Amino acid sequence: MKLILETPRLLLRPLEISDAQAMFEMDKNPIVHKYLWQNPVKEIEEINKVIEMVQAQYKRNNIGRFATILKETGEFIGWTGIKFVDDHTENGNTNFYDYGYRLNEPFWGKGYATEATKAWLEYGFNEMNIETMHAYTHFQNEASNHILKKTGFEFMEEYTAEDGVQWNWWKLINNSSSQKTLSR
Repeated sequence: MKLILETPRLLLRPLEISDAQAMFEMDKNPIVHKYLWQNPVKEIEEINKVIEMVQAQYKRNNIGRFATILKETGEFIGWTGIKFVDDHTENGNTNFYDYGYRLNEPFWGKGYATEATKAWLEYGFNEMNIETMHAYTHFQNEASNHILKKTGFEFMEEYTAEDGVQWNWWKLINNSSSQKTLSR
């Protein structure tokens, strides 16, 4: 996958096996996993498998989660991006575009997630012509819920996953896509 996106402070590029160590440092932190499944990774091999899975998604769907790099320092700060969910059902849905991100704790509260979200929404709506973008967040994750709301997502409902964890389901409709359809 050749796609690279840039924001004023971030470089968004496909995940590479060379990102494994930095991603391992992020995903072994229990605080990072507080609003996920509270299952931090224990071995770097787990991360290698995740990166391989994401790379397979690039080939299958031509999109997936990307390494998010701080331009100023070259540091891997986490991942962000659009995923086409075709490998499981979430809140009764499959075959949908999902926006998501995970940043390492030292990079929280600095506006990076919002900056990346805006870039991905612009790319997804204007370049990929996605009609509807979904996202889901842990119902208690105030920071992520705030970012989605701030970037235009509409809260749809709270739902309980099969494992008993409660999530918020979000949706954002591509207004430019509906305008194109109307003008045809």
